Amino acid sequence: MLIEKRNIAIFAHADAGKTSLTEQILHLCGRIKKPGSVDDGTTHTDFLPVEKERGISVRSAYTSVEWKGIKINLADTPGHVDFAADTERIMRAIDAAVLVVSAVEGLQANAINLWVALKTRNIPVLLFINKIDRTGSDVESVINEMKREWNIAPLCLQEIDNQESLDVNIKSVWSSHFQSENLIESVVSNNDKLLEMYFAGNTPSYSELRLQLSKMIASRQAFPLLYGSSKLSIGIKELLDTVVEYLPNPNGEKSKPLSALAFGVSFDKTMGKIALIRIFDGSIGNRELVFNATRQTEEKVVQIRQLSGNKFEEIQSAEAGDIVGVCGLASVEVGDLLGVGSAAIAKQPETLIPLLTVQVKAVSEKDYSALAAALQQLYAEDPMLRFEWLRNEAEMNISAMGWIQMEVLERILLDRFGIDARFENPTVIYRETPSKIAEGFVRYWMPKPCWAIMKFRIEPGESGSGVVYSSTVGVDNIAQKYQNEVERTIASSLKQGIKGWEVTDIRITLIEGEDHEVHTHPGDFAIATPMGIMNGLVNSGTTLLEPMVSFKIRAVEELLGAIASDITKMRGRFESPEMEDGKFILRGMLPVATSQDYSVKLSSRSGGKANISTQFAGYQPCADELGVIRPYHGISPLDEAKWILKARGAMQ
Repeated sequence: MLIEKRNIAIFAHADAGKTSLTEQILHLCGRIKKPGSVDDGTTHTDFLPVEKERGISVRSAYTSVEWKGIKINLADTPGHVDFAADTERIMRAIDAAVLVVSAVEGLQANAINLWVALKTRNIPVLLFINKIDRTGSDVESVINEMKREWNIAPLCLQEIDNQESLDVNIKSVWSSHFQSENLIESVVSNNDKLLEMYFAGNTPSYSELRLQLSKMIASRQAFPLLYGSSKLSIGIKELLDTVVEYLPNPNGEKSKPLSALAFGVSFDKTMGKIALIRIFDGSIGNRELVFNATRQTEEKVVQIRQLSGNKFEEIQSAEAGDIVGVCGLASVEVGDLLGVGSAAIAKQPETLIPLLTVQVKAVSEKDYSALAAALQQLYAEDPMLRFEWLRNEAEMNISAMGWIQMEVLERILLDRFGIDARFENPTVIYRETPSKIAEGFVRYWMPKPCWAIMKFRIEPGESGSGVVYSSTVGVDNIAQKYQNEVERTIASSLKQGIKGWEVTDIRITLIEGEDHEVHTHPGDFAIATPMGIMNGLVNSGTTLLEPMVSFKIRAVEELLGAIASDITKMRGRFESPEMEDGKFILRGMLPVATSQDYSVKLSSRSGGKANISTQFAGYQPCADELGVIRPYHGISPLDEAKWILKARGAMQ
């Protein structure tokens, strides 16, 4: 019986060899007879038609293997930044990560983004430098990059001979038979007892060193580094050995009440919605009732699946530490807590934000309703799509991370739903914030019966502060139950400002108001709040905010002038360049609106001698003429008569 488990995901920048590595793991563990090929479209975890054709992963795939009596639940994740929302959802379900870096290309853009996301979530990381057989591989350069960019000192558990050749081989410098002095010193330096023993001339036993290293890895005090070639199946066994020996075992207990997270959702033609569940404590059995702590619903489990690519094995139960697919939980959504839930599970930092909004149209009008249903299903799978259906305008919009994601979604709509659709009029997602302090007033007392009178103070908030709401009105003037209505309605009141974008970085204070003991009805203050807020925004005016990215460009010295000129033309700014060995590193900020395709242009104009990595860096003020102002979608609260009629159900 399997007692220990490892829940891991393999992350990498696109084309670093991540999926090929997964294939080799599956083959070595006896899960598949022959490793598949990304180029041939025969891999076990890239099973969608669009993945086979493009040779990239567009969504995570799950499988499990056994190695040395330990069960490894494994996720193969997308490597392209456009699908980063998928990879970040996986981070909520795993206990450790394998981060793959190419020995040829080094620390590419998404590898850097992934490192930041893993660090933010405090996830232990095992580093794997792949493609050591390839011409141009330079592991020393990659390690130096890691030291410089990530401020870490990777623990190299191996040495390489014959790098850049088919005869490349690796040699362990950390095993029960031999441990290098440098590694011993690194390990004992974090344990006073072992350090004292070592300085006294008594080297700790391998079991003591192994235990200490495991603790250091689990607490992110150490980052073991291995080498390999997934193409030549070199270093795969050593990688698996390190995974089971050093990466953490789940802490949960089967005997405790159920505490689980629905970190993903998929759909099956036969079974309908499948919830992807990570169980932290307790167990789930087939035909059992499961309480959804987020939705406050209880539903019966119809089927439990052990996933393996696009296949599955039906199992009767799952317990703490397991990652499974569960059928029958129709109301479940991504991020829901099951069982008793846990605040630690629920609160996870978000480092992503979609940067584009795009309109989706069916080529054939007869597919309009089917397209809406399909987009709703895709939105359930990926909440970052933020699907919006404006029925009155017969318009459907989604948010997207980039152009490749839009192309892939077009193909998925065709392959999976049989809908030929087009993505049109993409634009950067702007926001707006109050320009000055002002007041907003609303008197909702006609047509009776109704009564809700309020005055709000609207103030600009600090950059990145979001929405801050408070009330100075006593319950003698507005009953608490009605003040609760106001607070619940604030978020929806700010979905569109006077320039058509979501309002943020704002402080709203309810400073005056009154209800009426006879005429006020439940819902009156919910109807009135958007009218008062929009009145305040008109009085304050709003400033457009545009998304920015921080960048780092590496290139040869002769390109510095041209690249600096490019950045200036894109309304960017940069720091003084760092010069070293005929190359430079340039850091700065760029507006998303002007720089979306710059990575392609930079690669083309430099002949591959320059690369850029970017990270979302927040929103900054933007002149109206440099941004986009949109009309209000639907009925605006400023059109009070129509707003009230619609809110009261008197018009569509």
